[in-house]
Amino acid sequence: MKVLILGGTSEARELARICSDERGLDIVSSLAGRVANPRLPVGAVRIGGFGGVEGLRHWLTDNAIDAVVDATHPFAAQVTANAADAAALAGVPLLHVRRPAWRRQPGDLWTIVPDLAAAAKALTPHGERVLLTIGRQGVGAFADRADRHFVIRAIDAPSAPLPPRHKVLLARGPFSFDDELVLMSDHRIDVIVTKNSGGDQTEAKLAAARTAGVPVILIDRPPLPAGARSVENAADAMSWLTGLLPR
Repeated sequence: MKVLILGGTSEARELARICSDERGLDIVSSLAGRVANPRLPVGAVRIGGFGGVEGLRHWLTDNAIDAVVDATHPFAAQVTANAADAAALAGVPLLHVRRPAWRRQPGDLWTIVPDLAAAAKALTPHGERVLLTIGRQGVGAFADRADRHFVIRAIDAPSAPLPPRHKVLLARGPFSFDDELVLMSDHRIDVIVTKNSGGDQTEAKLAAARTAGVPVILIDRPPLPAGARSVENAADAMSWLTGLLPR
């Protein structure tokens, strides 16, 4: 059975690893190519986009794909929507893997907003120094906030317009609780802006903010497509795949 994993996450890499030990599964992982030096999964890998819904539909058909697992980042909404439409058109079963979202804990000072534009507006009642951990692509939403100083942490340098007052920190998680406390102290952070990505790779910043009393503007996740089938981890995705194998 030929399976396409739309990846780029730890769950996608874990799924590719456990699939490599399962006889009867032929796996190819697809990465969008937005990170310069991505962590590669086990097995065959393709890098780059498909050309929208029609491009992906043709790719699924041309490569005789039997199942698709969308294990992309929870905020990769366009890729997820394209996968749902293309899989439906090609008649290929599709499963989404989405790690659980972070949930508010006692002591958290969260403001939950729907998108980047709302996050930029939500800065107004907070202090001057902002830690921005939203990835490099959304930084342009804050370009007009000349009244704030941004510490922008990302894996690769942002290409979007940047706010006039900023410092870019290039780093890849996971980050420890102690390191996050030091970062907030050294840069005198007044507020954090981040996405509700879930998982433990970058959760330490939320625990550090809770301890330090630093407020967090948390961008909510986009919803999955209507009627989507989803699981929370690679093990459950593997169970779904093995259930599709011919007996």
